[in-house]
Amino acid sequence: MIRLGVVGYGGRIHYVVNDAIRGLAPDARVVGVVDPDEAGVRKRLGDCDKQDAVFYKSLDEMVRQAKLDALLIGTRCNLHAVYGAQAAKYDLPLYLEKPIAVSMEQAIALEKAFENSRCQVVVSFPLRVSPLAELARKYIARGEIGQPIHVHAFNFVNYGTVYWEQAYRDYSITGGLFLQKATHDLDYLAYLMGKPIVRVAAMLTRGKVYGGDKPAGLICSKCDEQDTCIESPRNRKRNGSGGNGHPDKPCVFSVDSGLPGNPTVSANEDCSSVVMEFEGGAHGVYSQVFFTRRDAGARGAIVSGYQGTVSFDWAQDQFRYVRHHAPFTATEKVGQVGSHAGGDQELAFDFLGVIRGKNKSRTPIQTGLASVYACLAARESAETGQFVPVRQVGASLLAAAAR
Repeated sequence: MIRLGVVGYGGRIHYVVNDAIRGLAPDARVVGVVDPDEAGVRKRLGDCDKQDAVFYKSLDEMVRQAKLDALLIGTRCNLHAVYGAQAAKYDLPLYLEKPIAVSMEQAIALEKAFENSRCQVVVSFPLRVSPLAELARKYIARGEIGQPIHVHAFNFVNYGTVYWEQAYRDYSITGGLFLQKATHDLDYLAYLMGKPIVRVAAMLTRGKVYGGDKPAGLICSKCDEQDTCIESPRNRKRNGSGGNGHPDKPCVFSVDSGLPGNPTVSANEDCSSVVMEFEGGAHGVYSQVFFTRRDAGARGAIVSGYQGTVSFDWAQDQFRYVRHHAPFTATEKVGQVGSHAGGDQELAFDFLGVIRGKNKSRTPIQTGLASVYACLAARESAETGQFVPVRQVGASLLAAAAR
């Protein structure tokens, strides 16, 4: 039996444990939990965990008493770094949800905590290890496009209302949508290009779609505009536009859903973009749009070199390679690979391999920090209107990753 301890047992970690990990290792069991909502967690636990799971008041108490084989951290985003730094003290494999920090202070403290740590980390970056991204990286690494010189990446999020009608609307918890969403994308882009991001310029647009002057605390069932509002549950169902269909969902046009300039509420953006420079001089652009709906959803990248172009779109499950100087184009389709384009299963495979001592993580703590530093630079650039250099992961951690 693989004995797992979990800090913050929410819906995401429940999926990771109950579906991704247990799909590959049916003997995995949650034997320890640190979470103040014991009643809610007990309802969420898998049937095979409910008898064995013990609740603890602290991570230290759980590690000392539960005889764990591995740890998972799935708290709210603002606590990832706090518990991650504590976990660095223990020689236990760690699955750490993204973003691994929401401020520069948290990120620096987390990096310092891992400088002399033996803790092996799998950061929750499923896109990097998804079959499509891995295929694109193999083409690039083989020199099929020549030196990668430019990348154009896009993320048209057709479920973006979650960032205004769920807990994600709380900016103090998420740190904004560069950290919440682009942390995946800037990570896989650095992986594809084979170089870290060293400088960014970013822009964002707020308050043009979401946010507004509706009363704070307004829910759809208490609103007299249910027939006319296209975001009401009944009209979303009629229009096939997706999103939360619960009648008590919060209003996405209320003053507490994202009014710019109000420090007490979320400041999530309707859309944002980053121009990035990679070490060595290549550059790229990335945009994320959160008001897209239905079939307009898309997420992927186009990487260009002198010899060719590779491109892929997770929404279409398709990869394309074009030779620039020969009359050949190749297209490949991905089969059924599971959530996050197959990346969640790959992360579970990696995590179990680390637990069993059979392989190293493809998404170690260094990747999580590099992404956070790039996202924090993008957030700063968008607020200041200036190019911002990206803090780089320290030499000691990079050396540890190379070993």
